Amino acid sequence: MKGCMSTDLGIITVDQEVIAKYAGTVAVECFGIVGMAAVNMKDGLVHLLKKESLTKGIQVGISDENHITIDFHIIVAYGVSISAVTENLISNVKYRVEEFSGMPVDKINIYIEGVRVID
Repeated sequence: MKGCMSTDLGIITVDQEVIAKYAGTVAVECFGIVGMAAVNMKDGLVHLLKKESLTKGIQVGISDENHITIDFHIIVAYGVSISAVTENLISNVKYRVEEFSGMPVDKINIYIEGVRVID
């Protein structure tokens, strides 16, 4: 589903891929996040995604009322507080995506897929 907003001059349609790319860019800027993860369901392996394919670790849903739900599959840095990292991620992404899109973010689900040691 695409997000649609009506203005005096016409209709604005925002694709889920645009929201996912923006949210992914915001997420990797957050402290303690190494990157997005892709899970291979066939063999259960988790792969760290490069910046070009951030959106594969993010699912965005937009309801009929233009409310956004975002699922993140992330890899965190070793030695950081997971609760602190996720709270920071949620607050940053919620604020910046709402400012960017003009649509409210109802829910952000975070799935920790792995831990990496950062050099």
